[in-house]
Amino acid sequence: MKNPLSNTDLFKLSALLFVSFTFFYLGKRWSDGNQRILFFSSYTSSRTSQQNGYVSLSPNLNKSFDISSLISQNQSLASPYIVPSPAPVDPLPPPPPPPPPERFGIVNEDGTMSDDFEIGEYDPDLVETEWNGDRNGTEATKSFKITRYEMCPGSMREYIPCLDNVEAIKQLKSTDKGERFERHCPLNGTGLNCLVPAPKGYKTPIPWPRSRNEVWYNNVPHSRLVEDKGGQNWISKEKDKFKFPGGGTQFIHGADQYLDQIAKMVPDITWGHHIRVVMDAGCGVASFGAYLLPRNVITMSIAPKDVHENQIQFALERGAPAMVAAFATRRLPYPSQAFDLIHCSRCRINWTRDDGILLLEVNRMLRAGGYFAWAAQPVYKHEEAQEEHWKEMLDLTTRLCWELVKKEGYIAIWKKPTNNSCYLNREAGTIPPLCDPDDNPDNV
Repeated sequence: MKNPLSNTDLFKLSALLFVSFTFFYLGKRWSDGNQRILFFSSYTSSRTSQQNGYVSLSPNLNKSFDISSLISQNQSLASPYIVPSPAPVDPLPPPPPPPPPERFGIVNEDGTMSDDFEIGEYDPDLVETEWNGDRNGTEATKSFKITRYEMCPGSMREYIPCLDNVEAIKQLKSTDKGERFERHCPLNGTGLNCLVPAPKGYKTPIPWPRSRNEVWYNNVPHSRLVEDKGGQNWISKEKDKFKFPGGGTQFIHGADQYLDQIAKMVPDITWGHHIRVVMDAGCGVASFGAYLLPRNVITMSIAPKDVHENQIQFALERGAPAMVAAFATRRLPYPSQAFDLIHCSRCRINWTRDDGILLLEVNRMLRAGGYFAWAAQPVYKHEEAQEEHWKEMLDLTTRLCWELVKKEGYIAIWKKPTNNSCYLNREAGTIPPLCDPDDNPDNV
């Protein structure tokens, strides 16, 4: 048989093996003096497609090296970057001083300008004049000394000049219609000439909104309302404070529930939106207005200074807008069409007397389309006298062109017309008549 490998082939194979062995030997000799690293590799098995990793260990295993020296050598090669500092800026020169104010004088009677004049007014009765020098000489000077006001007696700590004018009240021809609760201000020269003292033990008022629920007793030292209205959830006294549960004569369960009930009765009454400015007549301690404040409604709470003379003081101490005023014989000091809603809850006002003159005042102050809410015994009681009063109220409001929009429980709500069509279509001689064209509704 002939040999499959010829001599030439054997020579080539031997040369290839020799070269391979030579390179392997040289490579091994060269790499013995250098650091070795770990090599990760993978191979593909001929029997499976899964890759299996294998690890080669470096000869430097278990050897330690000074890494910090290597890092410092590398850092020393890089030149650091130095941020140049900004060039100094010269400060701006200060602005020049403003020019001195020009001095003004006053024109004398002869038309010349003079700087010899007095500013403001003073009460000559409170000024003591002293002359220095010769009265007949030209060098005389005049000086003034203002007398200090004295303190009023402690009994006057609640004195209101226009309401406690005893002399004027004595001269009234009649007080049957509440004239004594109206304003009777002192004449010029007869006003108060002393300082009204604060109550004994007065403290800085409790801030809103805490003041809605409690005030210091010493700031309004009265307990009459606690005795008279304690059972109606108006007010109570606890240690050195008055507490206000938020109730009223007609809403003993709280003002919030009462306000929600009114809004449900008439959906157009949206507190803080369609209804923003309200009057509460006969306000008591002003819980109605105090609970409307968080609903973005400003309420003017009014009440007369009667046997419960301190109720307006309670309202003001709580932080609710309030004023001593009464429906009597004069217009109240508010412009026409000022209120979106006027409220009366057991306010003890006879709206039908004198042909409805008091309800006419409500009509003047209500804006067109405004509401009158009345919570009183004639609305819900079935006694003969109360039912007769209710009929009179219905007749009067009809002649005023008011619309009874809702009656529910003890509350009745009327709406003022938005135009004059009803007024112009009334029968001739209807009482109350239309106002004269010359009657200014804002003349209060």
